[in-house]
Amino acid sequence: MPSIGVVIVSYNTRDLLRACLLSLHTCTLPLHVVVVDNLSPDQSAAMVAAEFPAVQVVEPGDNLGFAGGTNAGIAQMLDSTDLVLLLNPDTVVHHGAIEALVAFLDQHPRVGAVSPRLLNPDGTLQPAAFRFPTVLMTLLDLFPPGEVLPGRLYGSHWHGRYPHEQGVAPFAIDHPLGACILTRASVLRGVGLLDATYFMYAEEIDWARRVRAAGWAIWQVPAARVTHVGGASTSQFRARMLVELYTARLQYFARYERPLTLGLHRAIIQLGMLRLALRAWWAYLWDDLRAEDLRARLWAYGTVSRL
Repeated sequence: MPSIGVVIVSYNTRDLLRACLLSLHTCTLPLHVVVVDNLSPDQSAAMVAAEFPAVQVVEPGDNLGFAGGTNAGIAQMLDSTDLVLLLNPDTVVHHGAIEALVAFLDQHPRVGAVSPRLLNPDGTLQPAAFRFPTVLMTLLDLFPPGEVLPGRLYGSHWHGRYPHEQGVAPFAIDHPLGACILTRASVLRGVGLLDATYFMYAEEIDWARRVRAAGWAIWQVPAARVTHVGGASTSQFRARMLVELYTARLQYFARYERPLTLGLHRAIIQLGMLRLALRAWWAYLWDDLRAEDLRARLWAYGTVSRL
């Protein structure tokens, strides 16, 4: 029976984290669970210590970001475990999900990492399998299909999606969403941990690219199901998160793209930010956006444009 380490990086997600940890109790395999608390002000670490005494809590004393926090958790187990499960605190693991992922890795020795099928809280499918980013994908993200470009492009191969997600058979992918990934400790030792220079976003894409370059395959296993609350995003605009997203994406593009392709990404992003700024002004003029929200959006769009 393989040893399995679980790393959960949490920041201010106490109630979601509790539900996540409770869902792990249904797993029939022995788990070594490590929660890395990124200096949460909501007493998440105290809750884990009080309610889940078997869970190891790591408190770095600072907010290391997702990649840095994940690496801190992996460091607690890399030399003593066979498999490592990277899990977001806003997930609920369904019965048998971890067992299905472990069984798939056991049956496919050239597969280095697997991910489950992700579901929204209402049970609908959440996209969780993606192709590596392209210029066309950047264009479709900022000029959405059905709004600016033809709607049939949404969710297509050109948009980086896999139609296989509508089926039930496992399939190979470029990279999964980082909410839940099971990998081999040997893969982590071979290709390295997550790149902590990504504070938030794109770290799983960078890591998956290194995994694929090392000759390993990555698959989604639909029989394993995990509910991911984060996928059911609210309409609330978060300026800082937009800046973090494009900071990470441009860092990724600068590392892996040729100068001409990088320039195309930058130009599309700048045009996209201009479009969003004009939309924000229009909403403000029609009293659909408050002045403070307009300022936050314009700050974010302007900051991204200057990255």
